[in-house]
Amino acid sequence: MLPNIKSAKKRVALAQARRLKNRSQRSELRTLVKKTQATMETDPEQAKSLLTLAIKKLDQAASKGLIHKNAAARKKSRLMQRLNRLTINA
Repeated sequence: MLPNIKSAKKRVALAQARRLKNRSQRSELRTLVKKTQATMETDPEQAKSLLTLAIKKLDQAASKGLIHKNAAARKKSRLMQRLNRLTINA
């Protein structure tokens, strides 16, 4: 059912624009995390720089409400643990 009132139509348009923007940003964030994980296997030195970028982006996403702050903390923790395991064993 579509809205009939002008302000409701505006809200629908705004909500859709926000949804698309959030989806794009969330996808970009997931790609960065996956890229960081893949780089850890091959080049730990480059992974460190990617990890700092990933942590920054996760914090920004959490502060904007894109993802929950605990989800960001969990992802950062798991990335750090993984990098530490790989660098200790190497």
